[in-house]
Amino acid sequence: QVTLIESGGGLVQTGGSLRISCAASGRTLRGYAVAWFRQRPGAEREFVAANSRTYSGTYYGDSVKGRFIISRDSGKTTVYLQMNSLKPEDTAVYTCAAGERVITSSLANHRQYDFWGQGTQVTVSS
Repeated sequence: QVTLIESGGGLVQTGGSLRISCAASGRTLRGYAVAWFRQRPGAEREFVAANSRTYSGTYYGDSVKGRFIISRDSGKTTVYLQMNSLKPEDTAVYTCAAGERVITSSLANHRQYDFWGQGTQVTVSS
């Protein structure tokens, strides 16, 4: 069992940066694919970024490509999402997820993940 806890959300101005974290307890995230998804009010869950189980690949949703960076700490217990050049449309609840059996072609599919955090609110003011 893996428990994921996000932190670091908050209010930021347009064009600003924010880093949110996802800490795992119960075990490390070695061998797990990890991802960030977000959900805006009235919208469906959206894939943001993912790192594969073998750490060899990172993948991003089209709306954040070139602005966001997903990374893990060396101990493989924490996943980060560095968000730069933030826009009001980035306002959402950001949730991290982990899965042991997620294949590369399915990293953007939220149904493939086994464990989820509770989410952290990111608000970008215009």
